[in-house]
Amino acid sequence: MAELMVTRDAYGKTLVKLGQENQEIIVLDADCSSSTRTSVFREAFPDRFINFGVAEANMIGFAAGLATCGKIVFASTFAVFGSSRVFDQVRTSIAWPKLNVKIVVTHAGISVGEDGASHQAIEDIALMRSLANMTVIVPADGIETEKAIIACTKVPGPFYIRLGRAKFPIVFSNDYEFKIGQGIILRDGKDATIIAIGLMVFEALQAADELKKEGITVRVINMSTIKPIDKELIIQAAQDTRAIVTCEEHSIIGGLGSAVAEVLVENCPVPMKRIGVPDRFGFSATPDELLERFGMKSTHIVKAVKEIL
Repeated sequence: MAELMVTRDAYGKTLVKLGQENQEIIVLDADCSSSTRTSVFREAFPDRFINFGVAEANMIGFAAGLATCGKIVFASTFAVFGSSRVFDQVRTSIAWPKLNVKIVVTHAGISVGEDGASHQAIEDIALMRSLANMTVIVPADGIETEKAIIACTKVPGPFYIRLGRAKFPIVFSNDYEFKIGQGIILRDGKDATIIAIGLMVFEALQAADELKKEGITVRVINMSTIKPIDKELIIQAAQDTRAIVTCEEHSIIGGLGSAVAEVLVENCPVPMKRIGVPDRFGFSATPDELLERFGMKSTHIVKAVKEIL
């Protein structure tokens, strides 16, 4: 049984660590700090924390202003509110002027569960990766979350970092080195490649283990940086294994699957399948029930690999 960790817990702890090291870090939240875990930073540094209430657009505009004064700003809320609700403000006030604002959202994807379709952000990656100057990261576990949060403070400019609500199985060890814009091979194989993000990375690893029992070896890639995506690694995987399956807790339109397909069609077209939320909204159910219903468990990945081969 894999050890579990909540990615937003890792975010809160990392914010405090960074706040101790850098006085220029300011944290903003939109009345959900206990859920996003920015409350930990608020308790440690109350003079560098601002709660905007249910006014996400105002929060983004204020973040832009702070960034023009040389601050490193972390702005957090739920993914549905930190992407579609504030898209115009992010586009015009953050991405266009390329300001140093890190939008770190929680409760992304269908694993929000019982909160239902209104709170299940399955379009946010598509929105944010469409913006020029925006770096988009989806960590696979709590350890990668910590590494990504630290890394984003060292690179000026806008970031969108997507975290979940549920506990994620631990994939990495503490000595893992995260690098922005670089995917990482977690398993190697010759028959096909599975490229995954977020909680789907663990499902992909489980699928690889099951396929190996049947004599099918697959390469598993964690593509935590969606933008800029690691084109070289994708092309190499296509050349080496000749088939690709993408796995994401997001709509299959505009997210990881689309990003990978864009690279393949221009450089090395190979058979490909996309696993994720089909062209529909979610509904209220447990995270496990939703992943099963939308065909996003390891068993479905195994089936997809077999079909593509």
